[in-house]
Amino acid sequence: MKNSINALKNTDRDSPLARPLSILPGTSVKNRLFKSAMSEQLADPNHAPTEELIHLYRTWSEGGTGLLVTGNVMVDRTALGEPRNVVLDEKSDLSLFRKWAQAGRQNGTQIWMQLNHPGKQTPNFLSTEPVAPSAIPLANGLEKTFNRPRELTENEIVIIIKKFAWAAAQAKELGFTGIQIHAAHGYLINQFLSPHHNRRNDQWGGTLENRLRFLREVYSAIREAVGEDFPVGVKLNSADFQKGGFSEEESMQVLKALQDEGINLIEISGGNYENPSMVGANVKESTIKREAYFIEYAEKARAQLQIPVVVTGGFRSAAAMEAALVSNAVDMIGLARPLAVDPRLSHKLLSDGNHKITLKKLTTGIPRLDFMAMLDVTWYEQQLALIGKGKPTKPNMSAWTSVLKTLTAVGLLSFQRRRA
Repeated sequence: MKNSINALKNTDRDSPLARPLSILPGTSVKNRLFKSAMSEQLADPNHAPTEELIHLYRTWSEGGTGLLVTGNVMVDRTALGEPRNVVLDEKSDLSLFRKWAQAGRQNGTQIWMQLNHPGKQTPNFLSTEPVAPSAIPLANGLEKTFNRPRELTENEIVIIIKKFAWAAAQAKELGFTGIQIHAAHGYLINQFLSPHHNRRNDQWGGTLENRLRFLREVYSAIREAVGEDFPVGVKLNSADFQKGGFSEEESMQVLKALQDEGINLIEISGGNYENPSMVGANVKESTIKREAYFIEYAEKARAQLQIPVVVTGGFRSAAAMEAALVSNAVDMIGLARPLAVDPRLSHKLLSDGNHKITLKKLTTGIPRLDFMAMLDVTWYEQQLALIGKGKPTKPNMSAWTSVLKTLTAVGLLSFQRRRA
């Protein structure tokens, strides 16, 4: 791989990154750069898109990226992962979503809406009794921040599936060009897949076939709602990286099952709130050299799949991205945090084979504080807010400044929530 990277450094700009990719007959992405979902926290108090969110996506669409995936849009306003999540349900102001979709389609860009339900990953100031497949609380220091969940009834499971389908149909009508199902990072669908978090003894738990049923039903309902000619992808963990959790072997079986069902694109990630591998926790040295956190798994998956595979996490240089494409390890390059620091990064990668971006290590020096403040998420949310306001990002903003901003914001939102 090192030789492949070096060989690509000085090529002309007939770059693998610039090549279009067909997703469906008649539907293609203009290049191989894929903006992965990030937490934006830019909804208004009614959980509708704001002008800042719309401006953020217009900026990204003009920045050269081929496909933009929105931050997770929740399908139920009574189940939020964060205070300012966007929600798409019967109470939503649909005109604001149309503006959001239109902004994301500028410059020939595709914009897919990521649909999600947090399950038990909803902070205690947002929900006194979150729901989950089973009444298993979050651990690893999160017990004081997240309440013990209540086990979902079968009727409630069916209702949630219908909410996913309704939101997907609306997203298509509103001008979004695809859907991504969020089945990773410890949210509800991932909770159903995990034998640690799903200990049900009915048709929704137990065997992998049963644990997969919820995702299958969500996909089937969405497909029926949007039709066969509309792209639907999924974000799936390569593994949960916790004892008794969703394993790499199970993940590979799920990938093949989803392909058989008709899914159009797979984005590979990993981890959850208890073990945040998606932001680089416990990354191996061999992985760091290749830049992509889940590249070894992707290579195994790519050998068994015919649909496009995306890896997100770790990519920093045009050379490593091009090498991953040339080696057929991936079909698209997932970018998240780098685009929060430089929204025009894609243009730079496409025009300069030597371009790379460096992101500083974020820490207050107190690991527990970093973890509880979710510093590797909130620092980047604050950069997104600057872009949304038309301001330059602050790559040198200190970790302490970020934590203080987070604590102030969460404190105020918690107070508002209690008053409400």
